[in-house]
Amino acid sequence: MYEMSSDSDKKREERDRERLEERAARAREKVERAEAKVRDRSEQAQDQIARALDQVADAEDRAGEKVARAIERAERAGSDRARGDGTGERAAVVDEAEPPIWFRDEPASRRPAHTRADIARAALEIADSEGFDAVSMRKVAQRLGAGTMTLYHYVRNKGELIALMSDAVMAELVVPEGELSDDWRSALTQIANRSHDAFSAHHWVFQKMGEDGSPGPNGMRHFEQSLRAVAGLGLDREQTFEVIGQVDDYVFGYSLREVQERKEQEHGWAPEVVDFFRRELDSGDYPLISEFFGDDFEATFEEAMEFMSDGARFDRGLARLLDGIEAEFAPK
Repeated sequence: MYEMSSDSDKKREERDRERLEERAARAREKVERAEAKVRDRSEQAQDQIARALDQVADAEDRAGEKVARAIERAERAGSDRARGDGTGERAAVVDEAEPPIWFRDEPASRRPAHTRADIARAALEIADSEGFDAVSMRKVAQRLGAGTMTLYHYVRNKGELIALMSDAVMAELVVPEGELSDDWRSALTQIANRSHDAFSAHHWVFQKMGEDGSPGPNGMRHFEQSLRAVAGLGLDREQTFEVIGQVDDYVFGYSLREVQERKEQEHGWAPEVVDFFRRELDSGDYPLISEFFGDDFEATFEEAMEFMSDGARFDRGLARLLDGIEAEFAPK
């Protein structure tokens, strides 16, 4: 009898424990569902806040541009009334295309609160850390500790801000005064290396730089240095354009591909991509690729990834390009 009672108690305890575990599991599920709802609502709220902030930023941009244009027209009208020719009043009526920012002097005062260089630097910092799409007049103003509307006293719209950013990047391509080599090959190497370094530092640069095709002051300085670099080769105008363009094309192309493949070079291909590659090789449709990789696919693949991430590839490619230019154009 005692043994039967003991077995019965054990079964009852086991059933009780199972019921408690079931209740605990149901309670955990409820908690998890509630947490999931909270997360969803929080994400929705954050999305709504982000959209609202974007709408505010867009409204500020539109308002700032209108204010900047109104100020410019008022200044033109006042200036022309003083001259008595009335052209400013006509200009205020005709909505003509605005000239580039470089045609306009910076705001005149003995100690301006900000400069175009300050604004460009702040915008670059945002683009480098958060991506180009994160750049806005509002964010730049916040980084400078200024009001958004204040910024429009210096930069009238997003297009002008992009122009300042592009020219600030181009400034990094310019070899410091007095440091450009007198030897054409060394000079082109200096310019190419500085260009590559600038594009590597600002991964977003190919997304928007030079979008309108108009050069800024530092773009002009870069071209001036490029002309000076090849001056000793005695090229005609067409050859000069071609040689400078070939070096620029190599740097731009290499840097663009480097940006596009940066994740691959750092982490290698994703497993599913490797599986696809291996499956295609097994099909027998790619005999040359199969021969290139050989029997030890993994080892050759690792070697290929190391080669692609080798920074010296840029120097070797540039040297080969300059070898060709030297063979054709350098004085014998």
